[in-house]
Amino acid sequence: MNWFDALRAEDPEIFGAIKNELQRRREGLELIPSENHVSVAVMQAMGSVLNDKYSEGYPGHRYYGGTKYIDDVERTAIERAKELFGVPHANVQGYSGSPANLAVYFAVCNVGDVIMGQNLTDGGHLTHGWKTSITGKIFKSVSYHTKPDGYIDIDEVRKLAEENHPKLIWVGATAYTREFPFEELGDIADSAGAFLAADISHIAGLIVGGVHKSPVNYAHIITSTTHKTLRGPRGALIMVTEKGLKKDPELDSKIDKVVFPGLQGGPHEHTIAGIAVALLEDSKPEFKEYAAQVVKNAKALADELNRRGIKLVTGGTDNHMLLADFSSVSPGFGQFAEEALDRANITVNKNTIPGEPSSPFYPSGIRLGTPSVTTRGMKEGEMKAIGGFIAEAVQEIKGYKLPGKAERPAYIKKFREEILQNEKLEEVKNGVMQLCARFPLYPELSM
Repeated sequence: MNWFDALRAEDPEIFGAIKNELQRRREGLELIPSENHVSVAVMQAMGSVLNDKYSEGYPGHRYYGGTKYIDDVERTAIERAKELFGVPHANVQGYSGSPANLAVYFAVCNVGDVIMGQNLTDGGHLTHGWKTSITGKIFKSVSYHTKPDGYIDIDEVRKLAEENHPKLIWVGATAYTREFPFEELGDIADSAGAFLAADISHIAGLIVGGVHKSPVNYAHIITSTTHKTLRGPRGALIMVTEKGLKKDPELDSKIDKVVFPGLQGGPHEHTIAGIAVALLEDSKPEFKEYAAQVVKNAKALADELNRRGIKLVTGGTDNHMLLADFSSVSPGFGQFAEEALDRANITVNKNTIPGEPSSPFYPSGIRLGTPSVTTRGMKEGEMKAIGGFIAEAVQEIKGYKLPGKAERPAYIKKFREEILQNEKLEEVKNGVMQLCARFPLYPELSM
């Protein structure tokens, strides 16, 4: 039986949406750095009978019967995570990155404690204390920033830690293109008596692939999503290091108790099975080759965009991600760039830049990365072509400027109508589709 036969017969509407999404991906370039294409094996684990089983608790200590094989799955995922990252403890039950980070807070902090994290518009993450996040509401959040050159301002971090005596410091970001200074931040946390939590959601696959420094020797706690460069399902890991256990020998049990029963109920064991499969894939030699190629591709794409006159924050990248700065074209231009590229079958996301002159809703940059296209087998030559596509599409819309709030709805509506009729964007789209046809995505899936 074809994998999709039952769905096709039972629910043609949802089947059609899935088919359309698969076709969209096959014909386009997915350049959002937080996305990837999982293996069919990962998808099969997630679409298994494990979906049906409740298993509140942890292996060997469940509140439901019938969990013998569920325990096998979760223990396997735990052991693979511990071995791959070189840590003594791993919790694999986090539903996603944000609740995993929330578990860290409640394991080491009390409401009202001082915490520090990278400022959101400087590339940080919502859950590292941003004002609109619950983490910025129930803890006293002190944000650190990047310097004008886009690199983390270590001197400012040190000064803020000395002045504010934080209980927890975060390192990690959602839009930072350089290697993280784990060692320096570890020293700062130690001097302040704080826990250092490294959120490696974006770079976890690069770390296990050996192309990015690991925080294991410098941080007390490590969190990560599993669906970005790790190329797994949408779940999360919370890991405790030897340094963390030395600071608090009960840190592992505190985190486990916050995850369950503190914040979550039954774990999603079908997702945990997918995580286990992905971690096995990540341990193989070919994954190291993949991780290295992700970085090579990002650097090649950066070189081409620089050559084409597109300004990049920090001028380039050390990892899988690029952040293009269009503030000199027009504040808020990221909105137009994202939609024009989408029209040309190139998926990116609009993003704030350091010192953002507009707003998070109409930012001046776009964020793009190479994990997904590298999964498809593309290399440096293809990155040069992709850089050309991006530059051509952006050049075509440089006359658009974000107007005042009152005029925006009508102006953006007209912009969307005009790009649908734009012949140059159609030409770029055709080039993208021709490139994608050379690198088939999921050829084994027939719909």
